[in-house]
Amino acid sequence: MGEILWGTSSWSHASWEGVFYPPGTPPAQYLGHYAREFPTVEVDATYYRIPDHRMVEGWARRTPAGFVLAAKFPRAIVHGGEREVPDPTRLLVRDHVAADVERFLANMALLGPKCGPLVLQFPYFNKKAFATRAPFLDRLDAFLGALPRTFRYGVEIRNRDWLDDGLLAMLRGHGVALVLVDLAYLPHPAEVAERLDLVTTDFVHVRLIGDRKAVEAVTDRFDRVVLDMTPRLERWAPLLRALRERVTRVLVYANNHYAGHGPATVRQLRDLTEGATGPANPAAGQP
Repeated sequence: MGEILWGTSSWSHASWEGVFYPPGTPPAQYLGHYAREFPTVEVDATYYRIPDHRMVEGWARRTPAGFVLAAKFPRAIVHGGEREVPDPTRLLVRDHVAADVERFLANMALLGPKCGPLVLQFPYFNKKAFATRAPFLDRLDAFLGALPRTFRYGVEIRNRDWLDDGLLAMLRGHGVALVLVDLAYLPHPAEVAERLDLVTTDFVHVRLIGDRKAVEAVTDRFDRVVLDMTPRLERWAPLLRALRERVTRVLVYANNHYAGHGPATVRQLRDLTEGATGPANPAAGQP
C-alpha cells in the first residue's frame, strides 16, 4: 500500500498568519513552519517565472529531510508565452521553449531528492487554439519523449472530452501521471474513474482547485473556510484509498480557492480518508 502525502498549493499567504502561522512569523520562516505539519507542498510561483538557483536552494535549506516540493512548469512553456491566452504556434515547440525547459529543470534539480513531480498544467483549449485534440497530443507526446527521465512528471488536461483511453495510454508509455483535478467545470475524478483507469504510473497527483469566482465572491482573504465542500471531499476519500492500493505514493494538494483555506481543506480530506488520527508527518522534527 502506498503512502499519501498531504499538502497545499503554495505556502506564502499573508492571510494565514495568526491562523496557520503564529502571529508575527516572518515570511522567510513560513516554509519551515509549514513543513512541521505537512510533508509536501506544490510550488505555484514557478508557473509565473522560472525560479533562480538561490530561490530553489532556499527551499531546500528551509525544509527537513524527506520533504517533497512539487512544481508547475512555467507558463512560457505550457502557454507558449507569458499571456493568459495560449499561443498554439509556440507552446511545447522545441525551437521556442527548449531554453526555458533546460533552465527550469536545471534549477529544480538543485532540490535533489526533495524534488517532487513537475506538472504541465495546460489551460482549456478552445477551437481557435486546437480545432481537434490530435495536433496537441502529437506535440505533447514528442515533448514528453524528449524530457530527461531524472524527474517525475504530471500532465493536467482541462478539456473534458480529451480524457480517454488514448490519452491515458500515451501517458503510461512515458511513465507520466495524469493529474486528477477537482475543478468546477470538470467532472469529479470519482466520476471519471467509473469509466477510465486513472493510474498511469507508480504515483498519483491530485489537485483540489474548486471555483475561484465562487470563493472570491465571498472573501478576499484565505484564513477560513467559506464554502462547504464536504460532499465533494466525501467522494474523494474512497477514491484515494483505492488508488493508494495501486501506487507507491499519492500526493494531494488543496488550493485556497477550493473552499477558502487550503490547510483546512486538506486536513478535512485527510481525516475523511485516514480517520481523525492519521499518520504523523514523516518529515516533521527531522534536522
